[in-house]
Amino acid sequence: MLIPMTEAGFARYLEAAIAGFAQDQIDAGRWTAEQALALSREDFEGLLPQGLATPDQHLFEIQDETGGTTIGWLWFALMLKSGVRIAYVYDLEVMPEHRRQGHARAAFKAMEPLVRALGLASIGLHVFAHNPGAQALYASLGYEVTGINMLKQLGVADGR
Repeated sequence: MLIPMTEAGFARYLEAAIAGFAQDQIDAGRWTAEQALALSREDFEGLLPQGLATPDQHLFEIQDETGGTTIGWLWFALMLKSGVRIAYVYDLEVMPEHRRQGHARAAFKAMEPLVRALGLASIGLHVFAHNPGAQALYASLGYEVTGINMLKQLGVADGR
């Protein structure tokens, strides 16, 4: 079940999300281990400059069936893509001990009516190539590949 994220939940989420995104960027070959945490923090601060109060950002805690334990987080934003307003999923994270139990699927199913209520007709997202489990989940939920990002490493130490 999805509940709006609290300030305390946001603090926990941010700590985990910054570290997780940094690791994803390392695994994707985009950032070095030395720079990843700082760059990840910079990205999150840019996307959520007002924290939970940042306009057009919708952050939720995923709770277990009893509604008492936070087992993950979901964050989507309203954005304009090619002149059309869409919902864009920035993050979905289910804690490791709760994975493969249907929580991510349930969170996405719970998100859809929220997106419709905002007057939006589509949901976009990005999934890393090194995460085939997430790719399979999204495909099973009806998401289709709309493009593929590719990267060639040139051996330059710092691409920024």
